[in-house]
Amino acid sequence: MTQAPSAPQTAAAEHTGARTRGPRAGTNNGQWLVSGREPLNANEVFKAESDVLEVRDRIISTYARDGFDSIDGDDLHGRFRWWGLYTQRKPGIDGGRTAQLEAHELEDKFFMMRVRLDGGALTQQQVQTLADISRDHARGTGDISDRQNLQYHWISIEDVPTIWDKLEAAGMRTVEACGDCPRVILGSPVAGVAVDELIDPTPVIDEILHRYIGDPELANLPRKFKSAITGHPSHDVVHEINDISLVAVEHPELGIGYDLWVGGALSTAPRLAERLGAFVRPEEAAEVWYGVTRIFRDYGYRRLRNKARLKFLLNDWGTEKFRQVLEQEYLGRALPDGPEARPDGSASDHIGVHAQKDGNHYIGAAPVVGRMGADTLQGLADLMTSVGSDRARFTPHQKVLLLDVAPDHLDAAVAGLDALGLQTRASAFRRGTMACTGIEFCKLAIVDTKDTATAAIRELDDRLADLELTDPLTLHLNGCPNSCARIQTADIGLKGQLVLGDDGEQVPGFQVHLGGGLATHGRPEAGLGRTVRGLKVTADNLTDYVERVVRRWHGERTDGETFAAWVHRAEDEALV
Repeated sequence: MTQAPSAPQTAAAEHTGARTRGPRAGTNNGQWLVSGREPLNANEVFKAESDVLEVRDRIISTYARDGFDSIDGDDLHGRFRWWGLYTQRKPGIDGGRTAQLEAHELEDKFFMMRVRLDGGALTQQQVQTLADISRDHARGTGDISDRQNLQYHWISIEDVPTIWDKLEAAGMRTVEACGDCPRVILGSPVAGVAVDELIDPTPVIDEILHRYIGDPELANLPRKFKSAITGHPSHDVVHEINDISLVAVEHPELGIGYDLWVGGALSTAPRLAERLGAFVRPEEAAEVWYGVTRIFRDYGYRRLRNKARLKFLLNDWGTEKFRQVLEQEYLGRALPDGPEARPDGSASDHIGVHAQKDGNHYIGAAPVVGRMGADTLQGLADLMTSVGSDRARFTPHQKVLLLDVAPDHLDAAVAGLDALGLQTRASAFRRGTMACTGIEFCKLAIVDTKDTATAAIRELDDRLADLELTDPLTLHLNGCPNSCARIQTADIGLKGQLVLGDDGEQVPGFQVHLGGGLATHGRPEAGLGRTVRGLKVTADNLTDYVERVVRRWHGERTDGETFAAWVHRAEDEALV
C-alpha cells in the first residue's frame, strides 16, 4: 500500500432564470427551451443530423455485409450505442496508455453488445437464447451488469443482424441499451412474487416500454437517462443513484403508490437523488416518468458533456422548482404531497431461499462478480427446465434469481445452482463484491477488475474465515473514475488508477473510498464513501489492505456497529 424535440409550447422566457443559481449564468448551456437547438458539440451535431435509431438499417444492409472497415465514424463511435454496441479494447494495451491513445488506436474490430433486460426479467427460453448467442457468437462470454443487463464481448459486425434476429424471436432486444436515451429500467427482481411486496411495478415498466422506448421523440436526450422502479420495501433498485426512481410507499389517505426521486448519479461528480415530495398513483406513474424525461430533454444542459446529466439541472433548480415545472408544464396538474418511502432494513440482494406469495419459492444466487458465460447460462436454462421454473431475474447487484420453485424441487434447485457456481449460501465477500468490465475489454479502463476481484474474494474468504462474517461487506472495483461499479456507495470502493509501487514504479492500483452505502443490506441511510487523503493501494496489495481494515473494524466496533458507521467515526490512521 502507498499513500500519496417536440417541446411543450410554453413561454421559454418564464424559465430563463433557471440558470441564475448555477455556474456561468447567462451563457448558452444548450437547453432547448432556453437557448434553442443549435448543436454545441460533436455529439449534438451527429444526433441532430439524423434519427440515431436509423443506424440499425445501415448495420443490417451495409456494415454487416461489407465489414468493420466500412463503418462510418459517427455511426461507429456514436449512433451504434443506441443499439447496445461499443467497440471493445484491443488486447495488450496497458493501462498507462489509456489516456494517451485515441479511440481508434484503443479499439479492436469487435464489440461489446448489451442486451436490454428491463427489470432483469427472463423466461427459460430467453435464458436458453442468451446461452446460444454466447456460445455461437461471443466466444462464451457473458456478464450481468449492475443495470440488470447481460453484456457480451467478441461480437463481430457480421453477426449482429443474426444476433438481433435470435434475441427478438425470444422477446429481447438491444434498442437504447446505451446512448443518450432512456436506458434499461431497473425493476425489483422479486416483482410480483415477494410476500412482503407493497405493489408489483411490472405494469408500470411494461407501459413505459411499450409507449416510449424506441420512440425517436425521446432518443435525443442530453446524455444517458437511468430509471428505477420498485415495489419492495428493501428498496432493491439502488434508487438513490438514478435520474428518476419510483419507490413504493403507502399514503395514509390515497393508499399504495410511489415516492418520486430525481437527480441521482455517480461518476466523477457523485450526487444522490432527492425526493420531490410528490405522491404518484400507480395509474399515472408512466405519465410522470414521461414528464421527467421530457424535462431532461428540454432543459438539460447540452453544451458540455460532463455537465449533461439531470443531477446538474436539479442542483441548479432545486426540488421545489423542478416539481413546479413538472406539474405546470408537463402534467398540467398538481401531484399530491406524499410520505417518504423508507427501507425496511432487509437485504436487497435477495440471496438465499425465500417464500413467494403463491406458496412457491424464489432463490437468490451469487455468481463471481456477475460472470454468466455460455456454460453457466446453459446450465441455468437446463436447471430451470428440470425444476419446473420458467422465470429467472438478474439483479442490480450482479446476482441471479430463480423464481417459481415448488417446495418439492427446492433441494434440487439449490444443489443445481451451487453446482453451476451460483452460490445460494454466499460468503460475505462473494455476496458483496461487484466489478465493472475493467481493462480486459473497456477502452476507458486503467486496471483489471474482474480477475482482481475474483482473486480477492477467494483469498479474503479464506483469510477472514475466523471472523465468521454473516452480513455481506460490499467491495466494489472500478477500472477507471467513472464508477460503473458504484464505488462511492460501497463499504470499500476501489477506483482504478496507476499508483507507485514499492520500487517507485507505476503499477496498477486503486484509490480507496470507504464507508459508502445505499438503502441495501440493512443500512437505513444512504451516503457516499469517505476518502482518506493519499490512501491508495496497489492491485498486488489489495487483499492485504482489505484484510487489515476489516480486522481493525471488527476489533474496534461497538455492539452491532456496521463497517460504514465505524469508518465515518474512525481516525485516518485507522483506515490506512
